[in-house]
Order: sequence, then C-alpha cells, then structure tokens
Amino acid sequence: MEFLQITSPEDYRVQEIFASYCSTFPEDERRNDSQFTTLFSHPNVKIISVLHDAKNIGYLIIWELSNFNFVEHFEVFAEFRNQKLGSTITNYLFENYPRIVLEIEHGHKNEDALRRFSFYQKNGFHLIDEMYVQPSYGVGKSPLELWLLANYIPENLEEVKDEIYDVVYH
Repeated sequence: MEFLQITSPEDYRVQEIFASYCSTFPEDERRNDSQFTTLFSHPNVKIISVLHDAKNIGYLIIWELSNFNFVEHFEVFAEFRNQKLGSTITNYLFENYPRIVLEIEHGHKNEDALRRFSFYQKNGFHLIDEMYVQPSYGVGKSPLELWLLANYIPENLEEVKDEIYDVVYH
C-alpha cells in the first residue's frame, strides 16, 4: 500500500476523491468545493491518496496541530470496502501520527455508524467525548453532535477541542 500526499487541487486523483467525498459524507459533514480546494494551500493540512495495487482506493485528510493530529476525513472508496484495507490504513496512521483525534457519528445513530465505531475501537481508538459538537462548515450547514475518538488520552480535552475549532473549522 502506498500513501502519497497530494499537493495540488489539479492532481488527477482529486476529482475522484472529491466525488466520493461528496457522495459518502452528508452535506453538513463536509466542505464545499472551494473550501475543499483551499485545503491544498493550508500549511497544517495533508491530503493523502491511498493506493493499493496501483489503484486509488481512498484518502485521508489530516491536520497537523500543536501536539496531536486530527483526521478530518478517512475514506476507503465503496468498491474497496470490507477487504481489511481500512485496518492497514489505520496501521499507517499509528506508525506516522502517534497522537490522533477524529470525529464520528454517534455509534447508536444507525447500523453503519455502529459498524464504524466498532471498526475504530477494534483498531485502537477509544471514545474521549460523547458531547462533542462539530461546528458548522458554513452558511446553510448545521453543527453536528458527534463523538470524538482518539488513540491516546488527551491531558486537556478542552484544549484539544478548542484547537480543532480554531484551526480546522475557522
């Protein structure tokens, strides 16, 4: 498996990534086209294309923050799911980013949300905040009640959340 950082919105993989991003994540859980494009010029953001057998199978959007990394989005494209590739990607994350925080839908929301929560638990993440609210991505989009997961125990959860709010969502 290869993990290649994409540094330009002109990269041929971006169109496939953005199309999947828009079909997988509900509108309130994602950036619009111009906000997404802006990520490529942000110094704290890495957009990583995940390749397996020379095929683009997914992507990661990672924010490098003060003393942890925030995985804003992690997706294996639909046709490559249920092949244990997500666990391989999680191993890559753990090897390269020792302190990781991410958001997910409440595990009791629906069967898919429960499956995702189980996946993250099985792969070394644990729930650190059940009352987390993801800020709105912009006009016409709603804030969301989500769960915050991590692969470590943050010393100060409020500082972690404040940094996510201040850097990622503003």
